[in-house]
Amino acid sequence: MVMACRVINKRRHMGLQQLSSFAGTGRTFLGPLKLSKFIKDAECHESMLISSTVRLLESLDLTSAVGQLLNEAVQAQNNTYKTGTSTLLFLIGAWSSAAEECLHLGVPISLIVSAMSEGLNSCIEEVVSLQVPVHNVFDHIDSTKTFSGLETSSVSLCPFLQIPSGTGLQKEHDLKDLASPSLIFYNLSGIPVRSPKLFRSQAEVEADKNTLQNPQSLQNSLLTSSRYGKSILIHSRHFNRTDNNQWINKPDGFLEQHGGATPNTYRCSDLVELEMGLSHGDHHSMKLVDEAVRLQYQNASMQQGSHMMPFRFDISRIFTCCLPGVPESFSCVCPGFITVISISNTTLIKELQNQPIRILLIEGDLTENYRHLGFNKTTNINTVLESMRVQQDTTEELWTNYVLQVLIKFNVNLVLVQGNVSEHLTEKCIHSKRLVLGSVNSSVMQAFAEASGAVQVTYITQVNENCVGSGVSVTFWRSIPSDVIDRINIITIVIKTEGINLVTVVLTSPVTAQMQTKEDRFWTCAYRLYYALKEQKVFLGGGAVEFLCLSHLQILAEQSLSKRNHVCSGWLPNTSSWLASSLALYRSTVLKCLANGWHKYLSTLIYNTASCSSEFEASTFVQQRLQNATDSGSPSSYILNEYSKLNSGIFNSGISNKLEQIPSIYDVVIPKTEAWRRALDLVLLVLQTDSEIITGLGHTQLNSQETEGFLFL
Repeated sequence: MVMACRVINKRRHMGLQQLSSFAGTGRTFLGPLKLSKFIKDAECHESMLISSTVRLLESLDLTSAVGQLLNEAVQAQNNTYKTGTSTLLFLIGAWSSAAEECLHLGVPISLIVSAMSEGLNSCIEEVVSLQVPVHNVFDHIDSTKTFSGLETSSVSLCPFLQIPSGTGLQKEHDLKDLASPSLIFYNLSGIPVRSPKLFRSQAEVEADKNTLQNPQSLQNSLLTSSRYGKSILIHSRHFNRTDNNQWINKPDGFLEQHGGATPNTYRCSDLVELEMGLSHGDHHSMKLVDEAVRLQYQNASMQQGSHMMPFRFDISRIFTCCLPGVPESFSCVCPGFITVISISNTTLIKELQNQPIRILLIEGDLTENYRHLGFNKTTNINTVLESMRVQQDTTEELWTNYVLQVLIKFNVNLVLVQGNVSEHLTEKCIHSKRLVLGSVNSSVMQAFAEASGAVQVTYITQVNENCVGSGVSVTFWRSIPSDVIDRINIITIVIKTEGINLVTVVLTSPVTAQMQTKEDRFWTCAYRLYYALKEQKVFLGGGAVEFLCLSHLQILAEQSLSKRNHVCSGWLPNTSSWLASSLALYRSTVLKCLANGWHKYLSTLIYNTASCSSEFEASTFVQQRLQNATDSGSPSSYILNEYSKLNSGIFNSGISNKLEQIPSIYDVVIPKTEAWRRALDLVLLVLQTDSEIITGLGHTQLNSQETEGFLFL
């Protein structure tokens, strides 16, 4: 479909321009406050509401070479991590423009590749100082303190910031939605606050001490307090720098700040805190993730008893069942396997739900022509022996009768098939009160094999008594209103057995166009939590790592500029090659262009939250905070000091003990840094390909009438 139009200058690198154009279509998806887009199919006229980069690229015409490379990069990120695609797409566009600017300034391509790669690697090393280890979140899990409980007992300031009712504060409909980990937020009265969540001046901190005198001032004060007193920071070379506040690694692994009035110890060992920090404002999805994790934890506890092994969140045993057209209140998390079947099976389910079920698991297809590749017969050739009477029934009918005989012999009433199922067999099984389900996930098959004792087989001829499982039950899921069932023409059933390690998340929405978006958001939250627990570390969020990258690159650029001045004056120690001399001359320029990409990222992030009236205002705000970090002498320490100021201790000042502390904002580590690497790798690949293939030697012979064209997306 046609999404945008941009003038393409044929004298310049077309591939980089195309990347920038493609990336520009997803600018509104950056940050937690995503502006959705309606995508309409030109052929069938069906529409879908999207708010993710993956769904956007599925709807664009990406037949060009650059478009295919972009789509492969985004799909690789999504298939692996299910998060970070918006960051990936935006940085591809920002760094494509940065590479174009370097070319315009006359920087050789080899030096652009070298300096940009070096700059990004240096940034990834630098942001290690903002990692918070995650440890033992399941050791003392509190069943009374859940994500759901915290959410329902409080008023939303931003979707993860909760203030309970009855404290004299304004009600929920008077508050602004602050689902952003960006640098800007609103106060309780809805007025934009120019001092961000992370970066505030000392004068503002001192002013906060006077806000406890009246309730109105207290409202604004609550926004600047956080729960960052519970994070561990690992050892880092960045804390060896000397400044006013030094961070010292203690022997027990904790990080302690000296130089202030009170030392702060950082650690993260609470599941709810971690979930709220990773939700990025999407409460509903993270609440479902929390319930799924707790169901897995309870199931593991029951199976292992007193010999409890360390619990590991197994995301492969979580599944989604989407029910479009069903009211939102039906969304829930249930143990077992929930799936939808045709409404014509209602009578069969009523027959099966009051009796124990024996189950059979088929790994391949359950069709007549499914065989091992070495046993496939030539099509349309039948061999008939003269001594045999020709059967009147077809081959498929004979095969179907054989399958039914096997199911009847071993008293099997439920068959789960990983592949396709013969429609004729399904109809015959319904008449004999047997349910056959196809296209079942392999993890579902494995879970039922473990819980029921069934053994998965590839062909129906392999079935024997030892392959059949028992103890399975099939029931209707919930009592959905009859008018809804008639409209969607499906019924929902639950298949489970005792001790099965399987959780299904039922996602519902009365608006069909929103269904895909709801499912994508759930999996994004689930994978954020999964990778945080797997890596046992998270980044301090709220734009902190991107801000540190920006400030770090500017420092490197200034250092390179100083060395370049020495080169220009004829002094260049320890270098003799042309490449080293040229790199010293151009390195500052390339690093500044790379840093501009981070600057655009933060500015767009702030602007998307409606915290600034224009991107220029957001850019100015970032520049002001950048100057403060530079003046401090150590940007990483500056950011950590700002975090420590947020823990002002106002919750110990006579306020109701029902108040929950404001949670942290966290980002997953590996998915974020991998998105950075993929973005730069793609830009540098297209940059080099442009110079070798697309631009060619004939670009200098173009006529003036051919210098411009149009690129349609």
